[in-house]
Amino acid sequence: MIDLPETDDLRGDAHRIINRALRDAQPGGAVRGALKGLPLPGRLTLVAVGKAAWEMAAAAREALGDRVLRGAVITKHGHARGPINGLDIFEAGHPVPDDSTFAATRAVIDLVRPLEASDTVLFLLSGGGSALLESPLIPPGELQDITRQLLACGADITEVNAIRKRLSAVKGGRFARLCAPARVASIILSDVLGDRLDAIASGPAAPDACTCAQARAIAERYGLRMSGAARKLLDVETPKSLDNVESHVIGSVRLLCASAAKCAEDLGYEARVLTASLRCTARDAGSFLASVARDHSAPDKPLALICGGETVVRVTGGGLGGRNQELALAAAKGIAHLKNACVFSVGSDGTDGPTDAAGGYVDGGTVKRLREAGWSVEAALADNDAYHALEACGGLITTGPTGTNVNDLSVALIGRARAPRDDEAMYF
Repeated sequence: MIDLPETDDLRGDAHRIINRALRDAQPGGAVRGALKGLPLPGRLTLVAVGKAAWEMAAAAREALGDRVLRGAVITKHGHARGPINGLDIFEAGHPVPDDSTFAATRAVIDLVRPLEASDTVLFLLSGGGSALLESPLIPPGELQDITRQLLACGADITEVNAIRKRLSAVKGGRFARLCAPARVASIILSDVLGDRLDAIASGPAAPDACTCAQARAIAERYGLRMSGAARKLLDVETPKSLDNVESHVIGSVRLLCASAAKCAEDLGYEARVLTASLRCTARDAGSFLASVARDHSAPDKPLALICGGETVVRVTGGGLGGRNQELALAAAKGIAHLKNACVFSVGSDGTDGPTDAAGGYVDGGTVKRLREAGWSVEAALADNDAYHALEACGGLITTGPTGTNVNDLSVALIGRARAPRDDEAMYF
């Protein structure tokens, strides 16, 4: 993980909070703790999937040593950090599966198919697994197109996964079925609100709570373009029970929020976790945080207002960005004129949408800096181009891959006791 610079100003406080939260969300210690006392009988095969897969696998391999006979790791392109003894390392596409995804998944299926009832699969799962573990039941090109439609239409992650499960041979409990009769011990890092096992990475080793009728309704609601073969798969029910799986959730966005709150308190803020279940459009979330910041613009004590969750973006333009960048940009107008407030939002995995940024930062001077650079908030949001707008005003937050993935952190800081910088003296 790349630490953000911690300067002695409001942005420095933002970076301190992000750094602390990301460090505390690293999965290695939690994986080692979960393995203590966890029964893993017979021959042991390790399969790790997700954006945090490399870190989880490395911790498990260190803890278990030669007990791991073989295994495979599938993570996002650029997220592997070198070889792990005895494990095959694959990098694959995210958020849309690619040819590397399909090849890596075939290798994992070949790994678990020969297993017997006395064997165990240690399954380490983290967010991003929906794209990284995929064996499509329809032509790969159509699956990729439907995935892009789902990501652009504003559907939430539960709705997106309800469709993806039925088009896949490994989602919605079907991977666990492929492992049978072997036992599956799942250790899970959650990036889903409420930690629903069937929603995290589309639940490859969890009974699916979504029904065919719900899947059909989602496809209709968002007007998805699908072939007849794909629509028929919506009527094929996923596993509703699994007798060979034991699951343990070891981390979630609630812990990310708690760590951010503790750091803010150490910096002198009164920290309030408003919600760890933020679920709305990124623009609405940014507008909300800005409104709350304005309402508390003269606090008796500096305030840190913290939200965790997962917003959505409705893509109507041709720009570049991600939900955290769009959230931050949407807050910029609401906190213009405020000399001592900022809003920032980051994805805990270090990537936000199809960009190299983790998220975005805005403060009372952002609107002025944007105008000086020839940008307007309204035009950038209309084109879904938060990345280039924030880049133009120095508002991108870049961490690189962090090694974890427990959803997003969004924060408003208000009232730090300091004099404004020269570039904050005028706003319009």
